[in-house]
Amino acid sequence: MALPRALYCEFPLGRPLGKPSDVAFQRDVLDKALALLDAEGPVLETYLGVIETDETPMVCDMPPRFDPDQPPAVDEARGLRSAWERACAARGVTDVGRVLDAETIPAALDVLHAWAEGTPWKERPLPGINTVAVCHDIRAYYEEAGTQLVTGPAPTGRSAEAWFFETTEAGKTILAARRALQSQEAPFPFWFYMAPANRS
Repeated sequence: MALPRALYCEFPLGRPLGKPSDVAFQRDVLDKALALLDAEGPVLETYLGVIETDETPMVCDMPPRFDPDQPPAVDEARGLRSAWERACAARGVTDVGRVLDAETIPAALDVLHAWAEGTPWKERPLPGINTVAVCHDIRAYYEEAGTQLVTGPAPTGRSAEAWFFETTEAGKTILAARRALQSQEAPFPFWFYMAPANRS
């Protein structure tokens, strides 16, 4: 980009100033960046502090299974409804709603479960059609509910993402459905963007 001055910081994506809630650290990053204004450009300096990405899944007490006849992700999503409602009341807003609402999330997970089990995606359409938006709504629903169920340390970095994809039935179902769609040779954008690229 041919910037006249830049301070390169090796921080995880989403943390441009470094450590969350660490005012002294963030102030040091800003001071070092602003000090470059006095330097003759072009200047590229590296900030000495490095922050490693922590992807340890957050810890949540999940509600027990209610209906063992339902696919695990469907039953799990229904069990999270009251925690999600508490999260919405606490925040006053939700990220769920691109194409699904809380009522239709279990039905979408039922379709994803069927795809993961081998049902051709063209034979059983997904509510909302857009797989990326559907998966966004499911993940938002879970992560918002999860904020009400955290029993360990407060979530940091990508701990909510790790929790969703590594420990929940819904996350596992999305990944299995994505693999199934790929093997069925569904269009690349239809399946690839259902989850972050580093999740498989």
